[in-house]
Amino acid sequence: MSGRKILHMHFGKEGGAERFFVNLVQAFDERGMEQRFVVRPGRIWRDEIARIGPITENHYRRLSLTTPILTWRTHRMIRSWQPDVIMAWMSRSSRLIPDYAPAVKLTRLGDYPRHLHHFRHNDAIVANTPGIAEKCRRLGWTGDLRVISNFARDVTLAPVTRAEMNTPEDAFVIASAGRFVRRKSFETLVEAAAKIPGAWLWLIGDGEERAALEALAERFGIAARTRFTGWVDEPMNFIASASVFAMPSRHEPLGNVILEAWQTGVPAVSTRSEGPSWFIRDGEDALLCDIGDAAGMAAVITRIRDEPGLGERLAVAGRGRLEAEFAKGPVVDAYEALFDMKKRR
Repeated sequence: MSGRKILHMHFGKEGGAERFFVNLVQAFDERGMEQRFVVRPGRIWRDEIARIGPITENHYRRLSLTTPILTWRTHRMIRSWQPDVIMAWMSRSSRLIPDYAPAVKLTRLGDYPRHLHHFRHNDAIVANTPGIAEKCRRLGWTGDLRVISNFARDVTLAPVTRAEMNTPEDAFVIASAGRFVRRKSFETLVEAAAKIPGAWLWLIGDGEERAALEALAERFGIAARTRFTGWVDEPMNFIASASVFAMPSRHEPLGNVILEAWQTGVPAVSTRSEGPSWFIRDGEDALLCDIGDAAGMAAVITRIRDEPGLGERLAVAGRGRLEAEFAKGPVVDAYEALFDMKKRR
């Protein structure tokens, strides 16, 4: 058993990156690591980490009277608890990392940083794609830099029924998941679905663009065939009941939801955003189309519907890639090797 003590600092919003945070925390727990957390209040996944370790909740806003208090409380806790690892998630959290020499101090990046100002106390940066690592080097980072990607969590699938979604059993269903924000470009998928006669669309998640997407589905005449689930406990149970999974993002550093689609055995399509362009093998384990191209996305989805055996071949190959390159064991091993960096000095 590991015996390491890890302090996580995470102020992200709901979405795929946050689900991976929970995945990794649970994987560390399985290896006997003691963990504590400083997170934003009201997270839907709070109960999943509460059983693992104590939680401090704060929004950690720059212009807030509570921020100096949180900084003082966190630094006092670090001195008394003496963690072996202090792990910030994204740039914002890194501001809270103190100059505490005994611990390995790192930031895990799932998106491209604009600058390196918050990393002054870091020993290392972990990027989940090579592109993010290259950006850190271009910005001038000279310290330890690792590329450690994500893994899809272990789930005993319990697919929702078509009846639960008020959807015909024989419908061709397109599913997608994530935060409804502009960068995810769900409007492209709504338009693409409208170009496919008889297709149904399940949008799993929520966000500031939901009302606009509902209006768009109405405008394109597919509101009766579109389902909005809101946030759900396990998106993979919905994806598993779909005919195809589609990710329409205009900006996607990795694309964790593609890994989840592979986990469910459902064929996937994606735009050529940053992460998917790196790890997807177009035509082998998923299909790619151009960013913002609704007609192109409709065309690749239609191929999966109409070409005999294509969807099954893509799904089998995707599951193979997941097991070979995005498995939990090797990912956690890579983090453990990083946590030992000071022992090797």
